[in-house]
Amino acid sequence: MRSFIIHMKGDAKRAPNARRLLEILPGAEIVDAVRGADVVAAGEVKTRPGDLHAPRYPFALSGGEVGCFLSHRACWQKIVDEGLSHALIVEDDLAPASPEWEAALALAEAYAGPEHYIRLPAKAREKPVQVMAEQAGAMLFLPRVVGLQTVAQVVGRAAAARLLAKSEVIDRPVDSFLQMHWVTGQPLQAVLPSGVRELTEELGGSTIQKRAAGSKAIREIRRAVYRARIRTRPQG
Repeated sequence: MRSFIIHMKGDAKRAPNARRLLEILPGAEIVDAVRGADVVAAGEVKTRPGDLHAPRYPFALSGGEVGCFLSHRACWQKIVDEGLSHALIVEDDLAPASPEWEAALALAEAYAGPEHYIRLPAKAREKPVQVMAEQAGAMLFLPRVVGLQTVAQVVGRAAAARLLAKSEVIDRPVDSFLQMHWVTGQPLQAVLPSGVRELTEELGGSTIQKRAAGSKAIREIRRAVYRARIRTRPQG
């Protein structure tokens, strides 16, 4: 299996971890992360203010969120262009923890094919609707509601093509987009325990730009309403 590590060129804080991932992940290579602010300023990406799909996304996209989305799209495009059955896509703050990581990755790879998108979540929050397989203590399942974050996932070629076709215009962050199986036509499975840990804070914090200041209470209400609407569209 090939592995694509999303890493921003010139990020000295994250470079050592990216190099470590190059050494330990199967068939690994670096995929240059996209600087979202640059492509937005250059008019090289089509965006909408959260109103392309229902439910409406209640927050403005930051440049960092646009860059993160485009970086994942670049990996999906590589999978399609290179005719891969599937590949592992990770972000450069991934810290895989043995032995759970080995068991989770082995189960995902054994099951994965061109049609699959299998999450290896950093947080064990998803609840199964259907269990597909179990192996060495790891469970592969269809979650009722797809979780957020995109630290690590195994993505198939047909799934990548499907997601590319549905994301030519961006109106929300990539993890929120991936939750919308009713828009993408792409079911997402998950493996837990995953052995996935994030080093975000240890590596200097998120590379996604902070949002503009505003009323925290209003933001939390909007977030809660949005998440409640997502929960009304479960998988299965």
